[in-house]
Amino acid sequence: MAEKNFKKYPDAGGFFHEYGGAFIPPVLESEMKKICDAYTSLSRSHKFIAELRSIRKHYQGRPTPVYYCNRLSEKYGARIYLKREDLNHSGAHKLNHCMGEALLAKYLGKKKLIAETGAGQHGVALATAAAYFGLECEIHMGDVDMAKEYPNVVRMKILGAKVVPVTHGLKTLKEAVDSAFEAYLKDPETSIYCIGSVVGPHPFPMMVRDFQRVVGIEAKEQFFEMTGSMPDKLVACVGGGSNAMGLFYDFLEENCEIYGVEPGGRSMDTGEHAASLTFGTPGILHGFKSYLLQDEKGQPLPVYSVASGLDYPGVGPEHCMLKDFQRVKYVTANDRECIDAFFELSRLEGVIPALESAHAVAYAVKLAKEDPNKSILVNLSGRGDKDIDFVLEKYGLPEER
Repeated sequence: MAEKNFKKYPDAGGFFHEYGGAFIPPVLESEMKKICDAYTSLSRSHKFIAELRSIRKHYQGRPTPVYYCNRLSEKYGARIYLKREDLNHSGAHKLNHCMGEALLAKYLGKKKLIAETGAGQHGVALATAAAYFGLECEIHMGDVDMAKEYPNVVRMKILGAKVVPVTHGLKTLKEAVDSAFEAYLKDPETSIYCIGSVVGPHPFPMMVRDFQRVVGIEAKEQFFEMTGSMPDKLVACVGGGSNAMGLFYDFLEENCEIYGVEPGGRSMDTGEHAASLTFGTPGILHGFKSYLLQDEKGQPLPVYSVASGLDYPGVGPEHCMLKDFQRVKYVTANDRECIDAFFELSRLEGVIPALESAHAVAYAVKLAKEDPNKSILVNLSGRGDKDIDFVLEKYGLPEER
C-alpha cells in the first residue's frame, strides 16, 4: 500500500492526493470560501454537533441497525450482513448529509436549497430537510429519471419542493447537475447548492463524507458488538460514492477488504455502463478532478445504468485516491446481476433494496460464492419502493420470464 495515513486528506486546497480541488468560475470562489470557512468552524462547534446529533436520533431514527441475512448466508456459505440505511427516515442514506447541509445553510442565513437528483432519493431527502428547516427547495431532475422514479417525484412535490425537469442531452443525472449548477450561479448569495454526493468542488467531497461517516461509525460498533470482530469484507455501490465513503472511511485502517461496486450496465461498451473508476481517466467535470469517462477532447461520454442514482460519468475524488493507493478494489455488477439480486434479497430476506444498493448485494453474493466462511458487510443504502413499478414493467417477476 502506497499510503496509510488516509485521514490527512483532503489538503488545504481540497485535494485527495491529485484529485478534487475547486475548478470553479470566479463568481463562486468567494461563496465557496464562505461555505468552507463556515463548515470548518461549525463542524467543531458544540451547538452545531449537538443539534445534528439530536436530529439524527429523534428525527431520522438513527442508529440504523445491522442485520444478519440468515437465509442468504445459508444459501451462499458466507456470513452476509446489511447496514440498513434503507430504514433511515426518507428511505436512504441521503438524509445524513442533507440534514447536515440544510443545517449549515440555516447557520449561513440561506433561504433556498438547490440540488440535482438521479434516483430521486437525494431530492426527497433535501426536500425533507427543507421542510424541516422551513427553507425553499428546488430540485433538478432529468426527464428520463423523472419517468423511471415517478414515486419520488411525487414525494418531492408533496414535501413542497419545486421539481425542474431537465430536457437536454441524455436527460439523466449529469444533465441534472449541469442544470442545478446553472440555477445556483444565478443566486449564490441567498441559495446554496446542496451537492448530492462526495463530488463537486471543495469543500463538498469532504463535507458530504463527514456527514455520511455516521454510517461507518455506527456499523463498526454494531458489527463488533454482534460478532466480536471486524468484517472480513465491506461492499457498497459507487456512483458519486457518498454511501460508500460513509461506510468505508472508518474502516480504512482496519484489516478488511473493501469493495466499491460500479454499474456495469448492459455491456462494457462506451455508453452502455457508468464505471468511471474501471474505465475512466483523470479529468475535470463539475468543478473537481476525478476519474472521468471522457472522449479525446475531455468531454464527458454518455453513460448508462439501470439504477438512476449511479449513471454519472465521474466519481468522488477520495475514491480515486483510494483506487490509486490500492486500498479499495473497484469492481462492477451488471444490470442482470443487479435485478437478480433485487429479487433474491426480497424473497429470501423480505428486504426490497434500491437498484443502486442491489449492485452491492449482487457483488456480495459473488464474493460469498468465491470465498465462503467469510463475513461480508454490505451498505444497503436505500429501499426499493421507488423502483418497483420500473422493475416490474421492464423485467417482470422472475416466474413470468
